[in-house]
Amino acid sequence: MSAAAALAGLAAALTVAGCGLLLAALPRGWVQRGGARGERGPALLRLLVRAGAGLQTATTPPPARNQEGSGGVSPRLSSLERRIAAAGTPGGLGPRELMAAKLAAAAAGGICSAALWTAAPGRLGVALFAAGPVASFLAPDAWLARRAAERARAVRRDLPALLDLLRVGIEAGGSLAQALLRVGARTHGPLAAEWRAVGRQVALGVPLERALAGMAARTPLPEIRALVSALDRARRHGAPLADTLAAQSRDARFALARHAREHAARAGPKIQLVVALLLVPSVLLLVAAALLAALLGDGGNGGGAALPI
Repeated sequence: MSAAAALAGLAAALTVAGCGLLLAALPRGWVQRGGARGERGPALLRLLVRAGAGLQTATTPPPARNQEGSGGVSPRLSSLERRIAAAGTPGGLGPRELMAAKLAAAAAGGICSAALWTAAPGRLGVALFAAGPVASFLAPDAWLARRAAERARAVRRDLPALLDLLRVGIEAGGSLAQALLRVGARTHGPLAAEWRAVGRQVALGVPLERALAGMAARTPLPEIRALVSALDRARRHGAPLADTLAAQSRDARFALARHAREHAARAGPKIQLVVALLLVPSVLLLVAAALLAALLGDGGNGGGAALPI
């Protein structure tokens, strides 16, 4: 009976993994905009941050101050900060808060895997006990990467239309910083928020090229880097900004269509691979578990009936 339970547990694990990979392979037509659906991730993250703050304080020493001052960034955390910025800094998340959330998730995963250790058959319990904390520790990173990918898709989708609006604002006689602020204030999405931030920074005295470089760092996409480089060249050489923005809008539309075709081409083989390697074997394992349980039961009854004869 333990072999049948092990087959059933493996089938359930394959089914869950296959459904998760299918959901990841399917295209997403929605973007988190702070509604009820978009607040689930940050709310859970804030809960993990609060739970892990005590663990982080107890297990790590207080961070040393950087020689550059409070505004400097430690080289060890620069990559982590870039990943958080690419995800849109959800919930005001920082590197220290992310590490606290990872510690709390690892602790919760360890507790859950310890509870499942005794219930799981055979060596499956040992595997769950070892993999639970590790997978839970890496779960915030996976969520952050997924949110960064969704934000990148939203930026690519909104870029052509916002570039057209920006070109209209430039042709109306406004400066680039003013046009960025106006277009960002009248539209929604992560790209509009970045343009509003650039316009406000310039209004506060930050040089335009520095504000645009910060936007490119927070939105690490080839289209954004190309836009910033084109605007810088147009400013240095005196080229008309409207023509530059029109060319960038055409390039952004071509890039969006290319990414859509590539995504559609990758989705089909991914779905077929998941179905062939995970979902179909899970169904076969369930059938094998049922047949094994039936054979073991029939064998026991048959042995008892043969004794009187």
